[in-house]
Amino acid sequence: MTGDTAEPQGPAAVRSAPRVTLDDVARRAGVSAATASRALGDHPHVAAATRHRVREAAAALDYVASPEATRLAGGPTGRVAVLVPHPSRWFFGELIEGLEAVLRAAELDLVLFRVGGPEERRAFFARLPARRGVDAVVVLAFAVDEAEHARLASLGVTVVAAGGRVASYPSVGIDDHRAGRRAVDHLLHLGHRRIGMLAGGDEQRLAPDPDGRSSAWRAALRDAGAEPDDELVATASWSGEGGAEGMARLLGLRTPPTAVFAHCDEMALGAMRTLRRAGLRVPEDLSVIGIDDHPLAALTDLTTVAQPVREQGRRAGELVLDALRGGPPPRVPPAEMLPTHLVLRGTTAPPGAAR
Repeated sequence: MTGDTAEPQGPAAVRSAPRVTLDDVARRAGVSAATASRALGDHPHVAAATRHRVREAAAALDYVASPEATRLAGGPTGRVAVLVPHPSRWFFGELIEGLEAVLRAAELDLVLFRVGGPEERRAFFARLPARRGVDAVVVLAFAVDEAEHARLASLGVTVVAAGGRVASYPSVGIDDHRAGRRAVDHLLHLGHRRIGMLAGGDEQRLAPDPDGRSSAWRAALRDAGAEPDDELVATASWSGEGGAEGMARLLGLRTPPTAVFAHCDEMALGAMRTLRRAGLRVPEDLSVIGIDDHPLAALTDLTTVAQPVREQGRRAGELVLDALRGGPPPRVPPAEMLPTHLVLRGTTAPPGAAR
């Protein structure tokens, strides 16, 4: 799952309030600036009660340490924060595997912060103080809003994105529109014209480019002379259950599709379960294609568009290392797009193909 998210507008309004300094925190906590800095930097020789008092003062003042304060507390932390919505899902797990391999080789620790549900995410960004001292932050495949962008910027560290273009950060991903075109064009080349789409819901902004795959479906159909029919779009969660539910809705149409394009393989696999339970054969009665090349795709003979998920994590790790090696801050380039390719298996065939 994954394109460009517009840069936040109006940052001046976010930065207009006077900056809270380390001295302000120290004064509120009743300690010296040096002690406050060590407490916020998790220095081992600070009493637990003092550390607690300083952190409470920092949270009350909404303080985030500057790079100078971090150096006062003892220099680089050797830690990289990774913000991940759903670490248990295959896609995010693959990104983390690739990222962690690069960071581990460089003797950097990866610290995971789950930002899944709306409340969890809101609480994380509200409590993003100096006690989360890190040398860099990696955002995994979700779009940040203006307030979240401002909070990350206030940390004063490198921010990198993996799994798609996020805000104005250096990033690694795939071209979601191109991947979608590969999938839908394959179905069109087989002769399908009534093609349904199982679209991943994006209520939590879990895809940096929520429209890339949907726009590909529309553009491919129009280029083939078939006007897209919104009746053939079922929006559901990025999961097997979501795909199963969406497929059930499409089968309830007066004229169901002859083929279905799913935004991810897990949705495609859920769709196949619904079709099997309905007594329909894949691909004889209905073709199915996904995106990802999930490990279960090969086991279930699912035709898909493969993307190098783990490699996206690796490249994001390399971007972090480049930044931490002391070079000048990079200008934000266009997102680095890794290639995708069609993997032909047994779930797609011409309409009504007899086997």
